[in-house]
Amino acid sequence: MKTIKSLLLAVVMIAGFSVPAAAQFHIGPRVGITVNQLHLDNKMFDAENRTGFTGGLMAEFTVPIIGVGVDASVMYVRREGVNKYVDDGETIVEKNNRNYIGIPINLKWKIGIPAVGNIITPFITTGPEFDFLCSKQTIDDMKRKKCDVSWNFGLGVELIKHIQVAASYGFGINSAVKYVGEIETVDVKGKDRFWTITAAYLF
Repeated sequence: MKTIKSLLLAVVMIAGFSVPAAAQFHIGPRVGITVNQLHLDNKMFDAENRTGFTGGLMAEFTVPIIGVGVDASVMYVRREGVNKYVDDGETIVEKNNRNYIGIPINLKWKIGIPAVGNIITPFITTGPEFDFLCSKQTIDDMKRKKCDVSWNFGLGVELIKHIQVAASYGFGINSAVKYVGEIETVDVKGKDRFWTITAAYLF
């Protein structure tokens, strides 16, 4: 946990030094839902979409006028899933729920619209997310990686300068799980693909 806090502090400090002194800073709570599917690279195994949840704290730096900035969050992320595979003709179904402390870091562009900018401002985001596993191993044959790295692309709207509603899609860069069962000829790895829909209130 100390490592995660140190990483977030470093991110915020870097972001702060990378924008002018006139940049606007906001912070506030952020909550939402996630829809996750684990993409496995072997047809013997399958996974289903499942809905989880996320919640935490978000900080944002924005350069006035041009609307370009950075946001970073520390989030608790619950990814729920179901794995299926066939063993001796029998279909085995196992839950594969995982809990993470997630740190998404986004480059953000707020698109100013004349006359209505104080009421509604659309924005687009992109950037990496680092998810650190904090749940115990529950499936003997699937080893979970301690750090899951993904890249997110998103869009959203800011309402009355405080409320932000956003949706993003994340592509797993490294494997989140790996099969370590007794079948020596089977080499299976899985990467996360997920939608995240969140709402934040920034002060």
